[in-house]
Amino acid sequence: MPAFQLPFPCGQVWAGQTRTNHSPQNSVDFNRNDDIGDAVVASAAGKITRVANEGNTSYGRWIEIDHGNGYRSRYAHLNSQLVSVGQSVSKGQKIGTVGNTGGSTGAHLHYEVRRNGIAIRPVFNGSTAFFYGTKNYTSKNSCGGSDGGSGGTSVTGTVNTNGAALTVRADASTSSAAVGSVADGAKVTITCQKKGTSVTGTYGTSTLWDFIGNGYVSDAYVSTGSDGQVAPTCK
Repeated sequence: MPAFQLPFPCGQVWAGQTRTNHSPQNSVDFNRNDDIGDAVVASAAGKITRVANEGNTSYGRWIEIDHGNGYRSRYAHLNSQLVSVGQSVSKGQKIGTVGNTGGSTGAHLHYEVRRNGIAIRPVFNGSTAFFYGTKNYTSKNSCGGSDGGSGGTSVTGTVNTNGAALTVRADASTSSAAVGSVADGAKVTITCQKKGTSVTGTYGTSTLWDFIGNGYVSDAYVSTGSDGQVAPTCK
């Protein structure tokens, strides 16, 4: 089984509800106050197989990720979907936002894990979800260090390119695919760092790259208050 984590960013606390009349019975509804629009992230790495919209019925806007070996995860009632079919996603990557679409009464995330098409009881950070009732879960998703370990304090940095947008790349290399960009002056949350291609930028030459949620940016363009590593090493 893939090393599934909670489908929310590191450190967030969500109430997960399970009930006998849930469809499917082994799914979990996640909720917290004012959660509409909150980030939903991939609970494990994989490839997007469904990005669908059932309108006002069933799942509403939903996403499915194939994790290999027959395992798939589903995320439903979404407000927005930020990925496309065929796209590869990393664990902890934002794929959409919590919503109230489809046959939903009140914003929440409907989450399920299927093996060979059958919904199974999800496992988060090595522990099977609580059935039946409501339990508070703290996300250990992509906290840096080993998942669920003590490591993992994110650091805030400021992009400084003297004008141009900074390219976000899929890996710590200038030849890696561009997956987005961040504006000059933008604040970014660095969850981990690793060595990669050497880049000369505003703050000198550096081989350090910063993971900012959707990909990597060169540390040579990010002010963190230090030239050295300030966040955990990316695994």
